[in-house]
Amino acid sequence: MATVATHNSRFRSKTLTAALALFFGTLGAHRFYLYGSRDVWGWAHLVGTIVGIPGFMLLVATERTSMTGWLLAFPGAVSMLAAFLAALVYGLRPDDKWDAQFNTRTERRSRSGWTVIFIVIFSLLIGAFLLMTGLALSFQTYFESQVQAAKAISQ
Repeated sequence: MATVATHNSRFRSKTLTAALALFFGTLGAHRFYLYGSRDVWGWAHLVGTIVGIPGFMLLVATERTSMTGWLLAFPGAVSMLAAFLAALVYGLRPDDKWDAQFNTRTERRSRSGWTVIFIVIFSLLIGAFLLMTGLALSFQTYFESQVQAAKAISQ
């Protein structure tokens, strides 16, 4: 019981959490920082990234034609985009609500400044860019495969 009280009495910085989500979110660092090493979603981020990296490499090697590559890359992409979204959500949460959820047993209170705003801006820019790039490549690959199938039928 004493370990639970000490674990909950640790101050958790909103700025650090958002930064961890931005830079190391695909590894689940922000989840492990907030909830500890037993957090299932933190491990899901890590596993998704570990599975996604070979899938991405397979897609690059096969010029986006490998269905296995797409299936393996999908969890990694979800993990990455979820991490950028988490940086946005954590960074935009008001300090009072953050402290009510994560810092109830501490004397310190959060005081967000410009750093968290820049983290939110970069997370939005990078996350939106990667999402749009992924969608564009997916649709391009699909339509190219449809053109190839139409050419095969017409010959």
